Amino acid sequence: MYVGTLSFDLLLGDVRSLKEKRSVVRPIVAELHRRFAVSVAETGGHDLYRRAEIGLAVVSGDTGHLTDVLDRCERMIASRPEVELLSVRRRLHSDEDD
Repeated sequence: MYVGTLSFDLLLGDVRSLKEKRSVVRPIVAELHRRFAVSVAETGGHDLYRRAEIGLAVVSGDTGHLTDVLDRCERMIASRPEVELLSVRRRLHSDEDD
């Protein structure tokens, strides 16, 4: 079993309130979940209205499939015009890790 995680640090575009931030972040989280069947949530920057951290996790029996899903999720985030992708942290874990 393999688990892959991504953590995105995002700078949001023309956002002036936490309410506007939610209107940008929620659709991204929902689309990642719907399109790629990943577990995903806003994981940081809750009190900052122009920054967001989104974390996601995928479980697979095949590292090739896992890498493909993570790559597609990263490309989807990078292609969104309303956010600037500042950084991505990727981790792969196996059940053999200590």
